[in-house]
Amino acid sequence: MSGPLSGPGDAFVPDAPSAEEQAARIEQGRLLFAGESRFFYAAQRIDQLPDPDLGEIAFAGRSNVGKSSLINALTGHRALARASSEPGRTKQLNFFSVAGRLTLVDMPGYGYAKANRQVKEDWQGLMFDFLRGRPTLRRVVLLLDSRIELKENDREAMTLLNRAAVIFQIVLTKCDVPKPGALAAKLAETEALARTYAAAYPVVLCTSSGTGAGIPELRASLAELAPAA
Repeated sequence: MSGPLSGPGDAFVPDAPSAEEQAARIEQGRLLFAGESRFFYAAQRIDQLPDPDLGEIAFAGRSNVGKSSLINALTGHRALARASSEPGRTKQLNFFSVAGRLTLVDMPGYGYAKANRQVKEDWQGLMFDFLRGRPTLRRVVLLLDSRIELKENDREAMTLLNRAAVIFQIVLTKCDVPKPGALAAKLAETEALARTYAAAYPVVLCTSSGTGAGIPELRASLAELAPAA
């Protein structure tokens, strides 16, 4: 879990790595995710969670933002994580082991228009309980669709993460779709937004599960949270 947080805009901004340092980070990320990745647990209630063990990275975002595709791209598997046939209707946490050194947690998507009020309330309750009480949670990767405007439930998710005092990193998905100018504007907007939340990690990444853009950089970022091999 994260330590004490200061006010908005006070987050530590890491220095940009040198070319050599970045190459080494990319290689460490590649080696980690080249290891065996496997699904090992699912939980629908807090009392069903597996015992805390390895550091965990949770993936959150709106339904259809591309969570499953991103997890599959990171691990190099086509169908390790599978999208629900009824997006937004299930509230299940899926756990994946990466090389026996890190755990990825696929959280149920939020914002599905046809989900009833009780499902939405259950999602918020389950997520907040998990986020606030999980001692092995190292970071939440919050996915935003680069093609569309920020939704109110995205802001609600950021507020929930901030309240839970959990470090979250915003990652833009489907970045192969917008034109370069539009993507640059989206990135700048998102970086400015991240600076308004004390719990937000200051580095925003652009990714595409289709082209692989940004995947090595995200692997590198997550590999820094895993223990040494």
